[in-house]
Amino acid sequence: MQQVNLEQKQGNWHGSFKAMASPCEVIIETDDSNEAERITRVAATEAWRIEQKFSRYRDDNIIFRINTTAGEIIEVDDETARLLDFSDQLYTMSDGMFDVTSGVLRKAWRFDQSDNVPEQAQIDALLPVIGWSKVSWNKPQLQLLPGMEIDLGGIGKEYAVDRCALLIREISHASALINLGGDIAITAPRKDGERWTIGRLSSDPSAPVGIIKLSHGALATSGDEHRYLEKDGKRYCHVLNPQTGWPVEDPPHTISVAGPTCIEAGMLSTLALLQGSQAEAFLKAQELPYWIN
Repeated sequence: MQQVNLEQKQGNWHGSFKAMASPCEVIIETDDSNEAERITRVAATEAWRIEQKFSRYRDDNIIFRINTTAGEIIEVDDETARLLDFSDQLYTMSDGMFDVTSGVLRKAWRFDQSDNVPEQAQIDALLPVIGWSKVSWNKPQLQLLPGMEIDLGGIGKEYAVDRCALLIREISHASALINLGGDIAITAPRKDGERWTIGRLSSDPSAPVGIIKLSHGALATSGDEHRYLEKDGKRYCHVLNPQTGWPVEDPPHTISVAGPTCIEAGMLSTLALLQGSQAEAFLKAQELPYWIN
């Protein structure tokens, strides 16, 4: 049974639960414990629903069905179609660097902080089944080549944050901060007009924790904080170039972007990371607040 915990801290109610392999919380500006519990349960239920539907780790959902019927035409529901449309946009905007078919590279790469860098032959064997341009997508019909897979993990958590925010706004006017494993949205302004304070971890353990203050909108973070390999003094980040199968060169350790919605902020933080050493130049051109290290 999945659990929701609730406790009062510093005048706000804090709801917590686990979803998408991450600790999640909802901080609610209310004195009403019943309202806080209702809000937390709405967020948790929606996060669990999205995880169940789109996780590639399950064998009973639409992603499993797509990936096990590669070569055949499959008809998808409206919600899945919207995420595939968004994936298609990201592929185009990034010149093919954001590619939901690149998840098969996990068969070669395991970012466990070890020095197990794969051989070129392992990567070469996977490249023929990578490439959104090889997919036939005529909404609502999808057809992958045999051996191809899709993985919506690159946008799933941010999508879940926005969905939770939307559902909370439908049942409450209270200001709530939703945090699903570091991806964040705020549902409404606080009563006193103050901003929510968000701690941002630095990849340098000796550096102070950064502070971000937000009154509205969302914040998404991308990076290799705990997912990388290191061999012969070279660090390999977990963000892979789908065209070469190798990690992007010299990206920042972490990038956080604030935006109107979490999926927009996440899109920009991910696209920036894919620019490698040119990440900051890319972010400057977007004219949205960002934090980088």
